[in-house]
Amino acid sequence: MRGNEIRQKFLDFFASKGHQIVDSSSLVPHGDPTLLFTNAGMVQFKDVFLGLDKRPYRRAATAQKCVRAGGKHNDLDQVGRTARHHTFFEMLGNFSFGDYFKSETIKYAWEFLTRELGLPVEQLWATVYQDDDEALELWVALTPLERSRVIKLGAEDNFWAMGDTGPCGPCSEIIFDRGEQYRCQAPECGIGKCDCDRWLELWNLVFMQFERDNDGNMAPLPRPSIDTGLGLERIASVLQGVDSNFDTDLLRPLIDAASQLAGQPYYGDERGFGLRVIADHARSCTFLIADGVLPSNEGRGYVLRRILRRAVRFGQSLGIAGPFLHKLVPVVADLMGEAYPQLNSDLKHIEQVIRAEEERFRQTLSDGLRMADEIIARTKAAGIKVIKGSDAFLLYDTYGFPLDLTEDVAESHGLQVDRDGFDDAMQQQRARARAARAGSADRVSLIAAAVADFEPTLFCGYEDLAQEAVVRAIVVDGELVESLSGQGWLVLDCTPFYAESGGQVADTGWLETSQGRCQVTDVQRLPNGVIVHLVHGERMPANGSRVQAIVDAPRRWAIARNHTATHLVHQALQRVLGTHAEQRGSLVAPDRLRFDFSHFQAVTNEELTRVEALVNEAILADLAVQVYETSHAEARRDGVVALFGEKYGERVRVVAVDGFSKELCGGTHVRHTSQIGLFKIISQGSIGAGLRRLEAVTAMGVLQELQTAQACCQEAAQVLRCQPGELAAKASELVEKLCQTENELQTYRDRMASAEVSDLVAKMQQVGGVPVIAGQVSAVDQQGLRRMLDKLRDEVSSAVIVLGAPNGEKVNLVAAVTEDLVKKGLHAGRLVGAVARLVGGGGGGRPDMAQAGGRLPGELSKALQAVAGLVQEELERA
Repeated sequence: MRGNEIRQKFLDFFASKGHQIVDSSSLVPHGDPTLLFTNAGMVQFKDVFLGLDKRPYRRAATAQKCVRAGGKHNDLDQVGRTARHHTFFEMLGNFSFGDYFKSETIKYAWEFLTRELGLPVEQLWATVYQDDDEALELWVALTPLERSRVIKLGAEDNFWAMGDTGPCGPCSEIIFDRGEQYRCQAPECGIGKCDCDRWLELWNLVFMQFERDNDGNMAPLPRPSIDTGLGLERIASVLQGVDSNFDTDLLRPLIDAASQLAGQPYYGDERGFGLRVIADHARSCTFLIADGVLPSNEGRGYVLRRILRRAVRFGQSLGIAGPFLHKLVPVVADLMGEAYPQLNSDLKHIEQVIRAEEERFRQTLSDGLRMADEIIARTKAAGIKVIKGSDAFLLYDTYGFPLDLTEDVAESHGLQVDRDGFDDAMQQQRARARAARAGSADRVSLIAAAVADFEPTLFCGYEDLAQEAVVRAIVVDGELVESLSGQGWLVLDCTPFYAESGGQVADTGWLETSQGRCQVTDVQRLPNGVIVHLVHGERMPANGSRVQAIVDAPRRWAIARNHTATHLVHQALQRVLGTHAEQRGSLVAPDRLRFDFSHFQAVTNEELTRVEALVNEAILADLAVQVYETSHAEARRDGVVALFGEKYGERVRVVAVDGFSKELCGGTHVRHTSQIGLFKIISQGSIGAGLRRLEAVTAMGVLQELQTAQACCQEAAQVLRCQPGELAAKASELVEKLCQTENELQTYRDRMASAEVSDLVAKMQQVGGVPVIAGQVSAVDQQGLRRMLDKLRDEVSSAVIVLGAPNGEKVNLVAAVTEDLVKKGLHAGRLVGAVARLVGGGGGGRPDMAQAGGRLPGELSKALQAVAGLVQEELERA
């Protein structure tokens, strides 16, 4: 049975049992800054299990795409070494939200495995938590399993928790016995007694029945729930009769394609390690990019970059020349495009992202090797044999050097790498990342916990900007209070204030009572639909009091103009650049709009002009902006654009600009495009690989931009003593004169340098039979010093050269050793480092050429006089 058939059979089976089939969520978890990637089927239902979200169904089933790489759940280093570990995998799961519980879960799982898939009963076992006698008895009563084939295990194996506190409960795993031929060499090969490949964990059934408090006490949940996970790759390996997930039809075609690119056969043992890594990583990269993640130096983008570069490194070790990973993207799409159509529609974009990152890495690798040479030279000069862990981490963090690559380079120079120091630096970085993610979640989670049982707040702000309301709750430092002074979060029974969402900033305004007025400066919507208002003032309303909630209307209309303009920009970019130019982020503020989109090259001035023209044509056409609600399925059928990273319910809100664009959007908008007034792009540039950012203004913002530009032109014209219309010609004339003067100055500098070179050659010393040139020169910067060095090397065929030049309060130094003297043991990096220490600095580099700096220009002359003695010491050591 093929992998695609298994997936569909699973969904069809649970649909027949009354489950809502829910699409896989994005690999980027929505609204959860504590989690890097979706790593289990339950992630998209997390708020449902916590009671913060309600769905129109109480049982669901999904085929969820997952990534485990980075953060707590990280299988990256094990991929390819074992038969089961992957960075990308699919998790089949069925869920109950206070509906059915243990007995139905066990029956459904048993029926699917034995009747639908036809697994032999005699090869199935089950495990239960050691204190869960109820589950054990259900297995014995509801299935043919004998009591001896239901194994009790401890909490480490069979108890699940969402976190240190919150929902938790025992779990039960279904194990497949692959047969005696797979047993290990342990004295007793059995479930819970060994960890061999005979006993394959297929399906985990989590019985979420308790809530754990801060003291570790567990109380029964009023509505116990179910969360299960069946790995698609694992069950496919069983049904297809293969020893490894990599040999299933889900992965083997990728291995074969990579094998062709490498021109090497594939072996299922350790010789095939690199090909397995490439196959797995090709899937991860393809799906992550399809879900909007792009390579970068932080967060999710950093993990993607690490996965991609790891695959490239293995490709290089297999002898694959040039970029290759992008060639596997169509193979992934062929295998999985039926279940995930986005792979086919985004194919070219994904290929472009991967190819560009491959090419960038090859250049980075070259730069990194140069840095590695400097680190090695510094390490040797210090007389130690171990590269610092912090230096190895610098190569890893800045240049994407895997630790094993640094170790390979170090070994070739007779050095080792401090692995413990590297691990410490890595842990420190992870701790900083965790703190950053958790910090942003703490404030919202504290407020959410305080109002978890409240009903969603009614939002009436699409039509009304002022509304009488009742204060339902006041939250200060995560606690409910009856009154406050200074600052706090208020919940109203209804509100005209728009909460920050979808890139649109929150409304601001006032709450008025008979006692006075307080300011509203922030508005947030919690996962359970409750809207909280951050208020400041001396006369604050008490809990239960009536208030008049008033939105700052001019500010709201400015935001609405920019939000509708954002929709027009999105459509205009797609018409000018192509449909791949999809929104990847936005900011809609009262003074400007910012729009991030996917595109792999600079947008030309001509293209920007066309985008601007399309938007302004739509504005001048006075197009009607219509807003309506429909089902999510109906909106998709109508071709309504859904935005990356947004979470949509069963009912959705559509904003349609007549004849121009349709998008799912919960934001506030103008009623006719003419209300936008005018649109002007003020900046555009790259913010990452394949990602660009455009900023623009509308209405009065355009007028202010034009007035500023006009004032600048007039000021420049006064300085240059010309009319504003003559600025370009005048500037060209000045640039030409400047270039001419610069050329004359450089000619003078070259003559001076030639004279200095002749003088230095004339003063050349002999130290132990080695020609030595050392002197202070008039170069103004490091580049000038290197030019002087090159001139000297052209003049002499064999020499040690050390040059220095003061540069303000600093010193620049360069050194060179000709090839014949390098063979005698002389080293430019060590030499320049020793000279640099005499001027209060440091540096190093390659044996033939190095540079350094210092901060004591008054010591330069004395330091250069010491060069002869340093060369003598080098010769004696050699």
